[in-house]
Amino acid sequence: MRPMALLLTVMVPGTALAQGMDTVTIVRQRAGDNVYMLTGRGGNIGVSAGVDGVVLIDDQFAPLAGKIGRVAGALSGRPIRFVINTHWHGDHTGGNEVFGSAGSLIVAHDNVRQRMSKEQFIATFNSRTPPAPAAALPVVTFSDTLSLYLNGDTLQAFHVARAHTDGDAIIRFRRANVFHMGDTFMNGFYPFIDVGSGGTLDGVIAAADLVLAGSDGATRIIPGHGPLARREDLKAFRDMLATVRTRLTAAKQKGMTLDQVVGADLLADLNPVWGDGFLKADQFVTLAWQSMGGR
Repeated sequence: MRPMALLLTVMVPGTALAQGMDTVTIVRQRAGDNVYMLTGRGGNIGVSAGVDGVVLIDDQFAPLAGKIGRVAGALSGRPIRFVINTHWHGDHTGGNEVFGSAGSLIVAHDNVRQRMSKEQFIATFNSRTPPAPAAALPVVTFSDTLSLYLNGDTLQAFHVARAHTDGDAIIRFRRANVFHMGDTFMNGFYPFIDVGSGGTLDGVIAAADLVLAGSDGATRIIPGHGPLARREDLKAFRDMLATVRTRLTAAKQKGMTLDQVVGADLLADLNPVWGDGFLKADQFVTLAWQSMGGR
């Protein structure tokens, strides 16, 4: 399924989400020692699997929870003890209720629980998300950092402010030298900046800078969407965003309006590389512009 179609499934309510899920296959890819990336439909899942049990980073959609649980559980034969959400969007938290009801401890940033507890509206897609059921809500939250010591590794979750949303967490597997960046990194295409949920272009760039500073040539990076990445992939993503920011800053200084910015096609040279994803260039420019205070 193409990335735009993936995003649209996030916006489909209730029972319609189950349609077609029976044909989805959960694919496993090794990212590091005892660390894996799972793909299916929705955001990429990170897994730590070992003698201490299984930790999931995000859990896609509820109808896929059984498949996800079987694939993840088979990696160590141990139960899923923790689910860490990188942010509140439904393609990353849809399985929470299933796993939480089965005894997994759900962990996320403070703002994730707050947003999941209330109806949310995403203007870009004219979509409303109802409050999550109690079993789907994080039961452990943090404001800055949190560490788990499991499976011979240290998992560090740390908040990055106002990036994709206001509740983003990046998870670092220190010994395995792996990061899961959630939707602060979408590998190979323009990212969705959820301005209504506090997201900003500056914050996405800052998140990339933080991971770049802590990574090396051997680091593997699990993006929220797109293929498993290396440091150079994240660097290319970051440099593209910085170029966009520079161009939009110049447009603001000239007193341009949003309509003028969109009409100027400022990203024409970037579109062949970055434009075949979640958003059309004018949608991405609009969100980036709004996140910079433009009108």
